[in-house]
Amino acid sequence: MVSSNKIEKKHTGEKIKKSFYFDRWWLLLFAVIIIIFLLITFKPDPFRRILLFVSDGIGVTIYTTLVSFVLVLFFGLVAGLGRISTNKLLNGAATVYVELVRGIPLLVQLMFWYFAFPSVIQNLGSMLSISSISNYRANPILMAILGLTFCYAAYMSEVYRAGIQSISKGQMEAARSLGMNYFQAMRYIILPQAIRVILPPVGNEFITLLKDSSLVSVVAVADITRRGREFMAANFIPVQTWVMVALLYLVLTLFSARIVTWIERKTKLER
Repeated sequence: MVSSNKIEKKHTGEKIKKSFYFDRWWLLLFAVIIIIFLLITFKPDPFRRILLFVSDGIGVTIYTTLVSFVLVLFFGLVAGLGRISTNKLLNGAATVYVELVRGIPLLVQLMFWYFAFPSVIQNLGSMLSISSISNYRANPILMAILGLTFCYAAYMSEVYRAGIQSISKGQMEAARSLGMNYFQAMRYIILPQAIRVILPPVGNEFITLLKDSSLVSVVAVADITRRGREFMAANFIPVQTWVMVALLYLVLTLFSARIVTWIERKTKLER
């Protein structure tokens, strides 16, 4: 009886601690939002003008990040499966891709996709005498999404690989003994367990991607950072401009982190 009471108290204490941790981070998010509200209310100039000027960039940042992340999840899984494949060709191609991408800075990759890749397409169109291809013009947002996806899928593949390899080999053997083929065992047995394991690093990759999306400002994408640069160049007030931009990114990252924490709590298996 005493032992069960101690266990119950222990679980209650852990729940209170987790709840306090969760609420504390929400309070931090609300505090940042309140700071922004106070800045634009009691010192409207220039903070309100900055917020209105960069407001369209918030949507571009969110759109670019979400679309890129969905594609990263898919192509990262494909590359991750290639990394653990016993087929030497698939394994070799996936390994070369991962090592190549991880060795080149994201900024350089974005510049390649926006400046160099369209030139390659145009030259190819000239060689084939296809005017529609030779006159190709890069879409900034499309190239930004392509660059972010190509880069982050390599990192995500390693997250998938680690998650899959953390599952006991006996799980695969048991699935095969029940008559499942390799793909069925992966789909119904291995991947559902691996996804629970990799949720924390996947959430971290999303937050990192959100922050790194600021780099697309150098390839003509009108995100928060680029709109901030344009406002600063026109008004010559760098301190207030970058304080507001930093606070906006902080709100987005804090909110994203809380969503990730909530998903982890809902999908966590009690031990």
